[in-house]
Amino acid sequence: MDIVTGCTLDCSDTCSLLVTLRADGSIRIKGNPKHPFTAGFTCGKIRRLPYRLESAHRITTPLLRKGQDWQSIGWQETLQLCSQKIQEYRSEPETILHIRGDGDKGVLSQASNLFFASLGASQVAGSLCDMAGIAACIADFGSLDTNDFLDLANASAVVNWGKDLGRSSNHVAAIVRKVSKSGGKVLTVSPGGDGNRMFSDKMIRIRPGTDRFLAAAVIHLLLQRGKIDDDALERTQDWPQFRELIISRSVSELAGASDVSKNEVEELFAYYSPKEPVASLMGWGLQRYKHGGENVRFINALALLSGNIGRSGGGSYFNISSTRNFNLSWAKDSTETKRRTLLLPRIGRDILETEKPPIKMIWVNGINVVNQAPDSGAIARAFEGTEFKVVVDAFMTDTALRADLVLPCELMLEKEDIVGSFLHNYVNYVRPVLPPPKGARSDFWILSELGKRLDPPILLPKAEDCLRASLESSYLETSLEDLRQLGFVRANRPEIAYTNLHFDHPDGKYHLPTELHEEISPPDQFPLRLLTLVRKNFVHSQILPEEHDPIPRVWISPESPVLAGLDLGQDIYIVSKLGRLKVRVEYSQGLHPEVVIYRRGDWMQFGGGANKLVAASLTDMGNCAAYYSQCVRLEN
Repeated sequence: MDIVTGCTLDCSDTCSLLVTLRADGSIRIKGNPKHPFTAGFTCGKIRRLPYRLESAHRITTPLLRKGQDWQSIGWQETLQLCSQKIQEYRSEPETILHIRGDGDKGVLSQASNLFFASLGASQVAGSLCDMAGIAACIADFGSLDTNDFLDLANASAVVNWGKDLGRSSNHVAAIVRKVSKSGGKVLTVSPGGDGNRMFSDKMIRIRPGTDRFLAAAVIHLLLQRGKIDDDALERTQDWPQFRELIISRSVSELAGASDVSKNEVEELFAYYSPKEPVASLMGWGLQRYKHGGENVRFINALALLSGNIGRSGGGSYFNISSTRNFNLSWAKDSTETKRRTLLLPRIGRDILETEKPPIKMIWVNGINVVNQAPDSGAIARAFEGTEFKVVVDAFMTDTALRADLVLPCELMLEKEDIVGSFLHNYVNYVRPVLPPPKGARSDFWILSELGKRLDPPILLPKAEDCLRASLESSYLETSLEDLRQLGFVRANRPEIAYTNLHFDHPDGKYHLPTELHEEISPPDQFPLRLLTLVRKNFVHSQILPEEHDPIPRVWISPESPVLAGLDLGQDIYIVSKLGRLKVRVEYSQGLHPEVVIYRRGDWMQFGGGANKLVAASLTDMGNCAAYYSQCVRLEN
């Protein structure tokens, strides 16, 4: 029997799934062929899901710390202990900190925000992923929107600014292949070390973090050769300042800042100068630098000024909000209490430096924050210095390991929800397919039961009422019953964003950037830029203990200048100002010599955890973590 459900992983593809329950109790998962975006196939992460659900490492009972050991306790004792602690700290609600991530997406995951907002607890803001790019798009367009992603297939050419098509999204990769099969050309701009060569007609290797200069060089040629789109120009704000930025440097200077040749600038210009539509596809890595927002803004400007915004086959693709098609008013705290806010990219330092009053209790759900946020050492110290920590998770992650109480949660395929995508316009129904382990509970159940025990209580709505309320949106024409039956529905969104070049700023215009900052070179003692890139088969740190490398691997260019000082026959360490990790070095052909790649997500407790090397710094926009501005060295 095939059951239609939806994927809730923190992945842009947000697949509709067909799950087959076999007679022996095992399952097979494949993509739903009726879903226009999923189109019948899915990724290796999903195919590995049964191993995760059935893992012997899975936590299936609440665990209470007893010194260095853990004691299994029942749910009644667990809820009583949690309610007592919250009641104890509730008189000063700022002493309670809620840290929530997107490890489990869906509308019901919003309930934890409502619960802790009702308490008046401290919250986190900023992002470990995409907020620099989001803030950049809003600064440019006045909103966060793109063409319907399926329209990418109508492009005559695609310029891929750093998205790893071999690892990050196999559905985006399939659409790019479709463009190629239809005679379109694909050019990739990146520092290398990705899986894009098999998808690309041309590769331009760029110095990491300098996409804005390459985009500016192409705009310079468009301006110089009279190729700026006149209609687009009339719809811009700040053109004189922007024009001065562009012409104040020669094409050679801009190309040199990106470490590309003038011939390569000409090749990229050849993609953007014809009248046929070209789509600009952005990865989320190029905005993880100090000036990451600026990188996105100049690529958006290139798309606009070349006449590729507001048309089919064109567009500038960053992302959209996965919750934008839902009515989430039920998840808002009606009291609008002003809450203390700490920044997620520097959460360890913020906790340690918060004194009036200090953080006394931390509740974590949906994120392995000790492992995933920068400066893991500071986060670990912050947890150690906090009186009571609760972590909701299914595994003893680096974060759970530092808790006082671990609450076992239900996972994907074990609970009901509705989920949207941050890539496409489909809303999927998430049907429970398998029974959860006996001791596991959903995040929603945990907080609902906990709220009843408080005085005064915090009473969450019923889960089904939240699902129904979420569908009461002007973008959706469906009932919960219909969605359960159909499995998915398309939101009522335009196929093409910003038609007629009308933008969502109050003046209706596109706002150009007015600054272009230099990219600082790595210091002599730390000559390599550390890029902690995605893995193919795992989302972030959702790696089982037995799936870890004994020694983490890093990749450098065979042209890397650091090779002269290394003895590859001896132990090698990757080193920053914050610490060092023992690693195994491998070569990656085509990688920029200034780069060392580390595939992120492995756990500190198994010898990994690159974020203990990464300083807690912020991007220019959006309070995003500037991971890729971290410089390191390799040494014996």
